[in-house]
Amino acid sequence: MIQELKEYYGGQFEPELISEINQVATFVEVPEGKDLIRPGQYIKTMPLLLSGSIKIMRPDSNGDELLLYHLEKGDTCAMSMTCCMGNTKSEIHAVTETPAKLLMIPIEKMEEWSSKYSTWRNFVFTSYHNRMMELLESVDNIAFNNMDERLGNYIFDKVKILNSKHIYTTHKEIAYDLHTSRVVISRLLKKMENNHLVKLHRSFIEVL
Repeated sequence: MIQELKEYYGGQFEPELISEINQVATFVEVPEGKDLIRPGQYIKTMPLLLSGSIKIMRPDSNGDELLLYHLEKGDTCAMSMTCCMGNTKSEIHAVTETPAKLLMIPIEKMEEWSSKYSTWRNFVFTSYHNRMMELLESVDNIAFNNMDERLGNYIFDKVKILNSKHIYTTHKEIAYDLHTSRVVISRLLKKMENNHLVKLHRSFIEVL
C-alpha cells in the first residue's frame, strides 16, 4: 500500500504523514454499485479515494434521492468528515459508480493530523471548499436550469468521470439521479439524439 500512497499523495503529503497513513489506514476494494454509506449510519472512518468514482446522494422524506456530487481519484467526502468530527449520523447515501479502491482513515486521526501536519490540514480545508463549490453548482443546476440543461450537464459529467463516450446506464437510473421520471429522460434523450448530440443504443448511450 505504501507504493500507492506515494503515487497518489507523495507530492501532497509529508513522508511522515504518508508513513502514518500506511500504518493506520485500511485498504479496501469495492465493486460497482456497492453501498459505502447509508443514511442514519454512524461513520467511524473517513475515505480517501485512490481510484474509481463514487456518487454522493441526498435522500428525501419519500425515499427518493438527489445526486449531489461525485468523488473521483484523490478526493474525500466533506459530508463524511462532518459526520466523523461531530459523531453524528449520516444524512447522505454514498455508492460506488465504478469499481473503486479506497483508504479508510480512523476518525481519531483526523484532528491529530490537522494539528500535526499542515499538508493534511490544507487537504481537509481544500476538500471542504471543493465539495461546497460542487454543492452550490448542484443547487444552481436545480434552481436555474431546465431539465434539458440538467441532463446535458449530467451526460457531460459522466463522460468526464468515466473517461469514455459510452455511458452504460439506463434511463431509469438517470431519472433517479436527477429526481425526475423515466418518461421525461427518455423523451429528452431522444431529443438529444435528433440533435445529433448522442446516439442511443440498447445498453448504453454514445456521446457524439
